[in-house]
Amino acid sequence: MNAAKLKTFLVIGESDVGKTHYGAQVLLRLNQQNCVLRMAGAAGNLGPYETAIASLNEGKAAPHTAASVYLESLWPMQDQNQNRLDLVWPDYAGEQIRNLPATRHIPLSWKERVIASDGWIFLVRVQHTTQKEDIFSRPLASIHQSPAADKGFQASDQARMIELIQLLLFLRGLGTLQQISAPALLVLLSCWDEIVDAKKGAKPIEVLAKNLPLLADFVIGNWAEGKAAVWGLSALGKALTETSKDQGYIENGPQSFGYIVKPDGSTDTDLTLPIAQLASMVT
Repeated sequence: MNAAKLKTFLVIGESDVGKTHYGAQVLLRLNQQNCVLRMAGAAGNLGPYETAIASLNEGKAAPHTAASVYLESLWPMQDQNQNRLDLVWPDYAGEQIRNLPATRHIPLSWKERVIASDGWIFLVRVQHTTQKEDIFSRPLASIHQSPAADKGFQASDQARMIELIQLLLFLRGLGTLQQISAPALLVLLSCWDEIVDAKKGAKPIEVLAKNLPLLADFVIGNWAEGKAAVWGLSALGKALTETSKDQGYIENGPQSFGYIVKPDGSTDTDLTLPIAQLASMVT
């Protein structure tokens, strides 16, 4: 087996973007033999994901991660050429990420992981974001007259996401005067099956540019060619709830559901493919 440097990926995502569901489904895929990545040893600290898998086996959505939780699991993996990849996958509540730009307080566990990580997996649920009105979409006078103008300034969702990425880059001692090669960046548009304008064959970068154009431009403009990619993700393949049971999940197992959308718009049921590409972008 080829020896390889430990590659650490930081999973970044606000509340309710599907981090735990994706982690649970990836774990199930890693134990199959028909994926580009598979488990190559015993994984550690799987408590949160075992709970999620148990919920999915019952046809239910996994419970929300508690706000105070930050745990890391080490998943030893290998690709189809037996190249080794050890993935560190954290589990935490999205509130921890959402509050970083506002508080400017970075917990030590986050600081260490941001600095040490080789690649970032940034999950975005576009249908839970909104674009604020600005002078490019409406005349300035009409914006001042709108009821929203009296509520004070609030950054838009995409502006907050960009500020978050800039904050994490600052911790790495990186700016945007030069294009970024490390960390490599994988943007995953989660809950793809719920995106209204995501027609069959739609390219994820086009969906991101339509819904969050500032974020799309920030990624394209600041990462070096071949060091960033945008994929679509439907970790569950359909919407589940914590109370109602989905019979299909019970009968066929959660590993039978979910898919990814490649940059060219084609789909695949191998949920490990985006992680494999991120690993290939790490130098």
